[in-house]
Amino acid sequence: MPDRLSALDASFLYVEQPATPMHVGGVAIFERPRDDFDYGRLVELVRHRLGYLPRYRQRVLPVPGHLARPVWVDDVDFDLNYHVRRSALPAPGSDAQLFDLVARLMSRPLDHERPLWEAYYVEGLANGRVALITKTHQAMIDGVGTVELGQLIMDPSPHEREPCEDTWSPRRQPSRAQLVLDAFGEAVQRPGEVVENVRSAARDAAATAEKLVDAVGGVTSTLRAVARPAPPGPLNARVSGGRVFAGVRTSLEAYRKVRARHGGTVNDAVLAVLTGALRDWLASRGETLTPTATVRALVPLAVLDPDAAEFSPAGLVNNWIEPYLVDLPVGEPDPVLRLQHIGHAMAEHVDSERSVTARAMLRVGGFAPATMHSLAARAAASFSSRIFNVLVTNSPGPQQPLYAGPARLAEIYPIMPLARDQALAVGITSYHGDVYFGLNGDRKAFHDVDALGGMIEEALEQLEGTHW
Repeated sequence: MPDRLSALDASFLYVEQPATPMHVGGVAIFERPRDDFDYGRLVELVRHRLGYLPRYRQRVLPVPGHLARPVWVDDVDFDLNYHVRRSALPAPGSDAQLFDLVARLMSRPLDHERPLWEAYYVEGLANGRVALITKTHQAMIDGVGTVELGQLIMDPSPHEREPCEDTWSPRRQPSRAQLVLDAFGEAVQRPGEVVENVRSAARDAAATAEKLVDAVGGVTSTLRAVARPAPPGPLNARVSGGRVFAGVRTSLEAYRKVRARHGGTVNDAVLAVLTGALRDWLASRGETLTPTATVRALVPLAVLDPDAAEFSPAGLVNNWIEPYLVDLPVGEPDPVLRLQHIGHAMAEHVDSERSVTARAMLRVGGFAPATMHSLAARAAASFSSRIFNVLVTNSPGPQQPLYAGPARLAEIYPIMPLARDQALAVGITSYHGDVYFGLNGDRKAFHDVDALGGMIEEALEQLEGTHW
């Protein structure tokens, strides 16, 4: 039996355009240890872990005539050094230079003739640091059979694990005739699927959108209630092929103080800070903000599969991501009232019996947020960009140090993809006492992404310093 892509995975390939590549990513910054962590050592670390992820040595092979969905096949010419690449900044490289490199790398689609992932080892950062930039196609990460590379190579100790016993030998690629025969064999059992596949490959927008919604699963009552389009504004613009990126590091303790003083959750406080920053950014663009003005965020949350007894730490098996729409009150001038509005909006989701708590997610091995952000991007892709203004994903990470080989992870920034009409996507994660924002924007529509980054820091200071 061919290892055929699911309807959802194939859809990510069908809808991909040069201006909207369908990959997610991350920027991990490491303290370079005395026991040197060079490019060669990173390559060996990845090599030793690939046995856990067979998909990372497979490529997508289309079926002639699009008679069936593409299949996964072993890459007989797999070249690890092609996927794990070496780059450098002019020393001493700044964070701004690193983020500019991130933007340029993330704007380039992955090569569909090879396994759909890349990693870049970046040298030259100030203070002897090194960075790892990862790109992984959304068609690969399902959270069950395949997790994100960043989760795989992170360990709670600098002492290296025993490498996975790996006896991988590529299987011969099926011939065109075999692909057609397999497709016809399946068509006998499901004849309607042949027509569906041809239509999808021809980029029939209606068919693709319908397939995405069906594949993701049940749409929540929150989304059913929203038939109206999202509020208009500069966050919704047709994206170009260029990107800008900024990373913001804030203190987790500051959000905990806000929670202790004003109630709600840390997640509520994070969203309130982002709301305050978006309010200031909209004002800087000359937008008129009425007291009732909102920005609609699509916020994917982890929930339990109805058939699962509990959250599974073994690779997120039996767990889902469901997207919720949250109206961020950017028209409200008082930061505490913004927090309260968001707290009320999120309470229904947080109190749900199916919600997965941060504590449960932290039982997942490695740096699980890397996979959680990938799953969130997949869930968000199922909805029309007309019903939300910005994608916001927030996944808690471990509060103890993690390591890639001997190198200690110092900072981590998620990179979320842009939809066709979304100029900004925000990925948020916590790690070892800090909360990190990854701001991915369109180079034309969101050229001032750095300004938004500074406004996040100011909004946190404002909320933290407010007393009622």
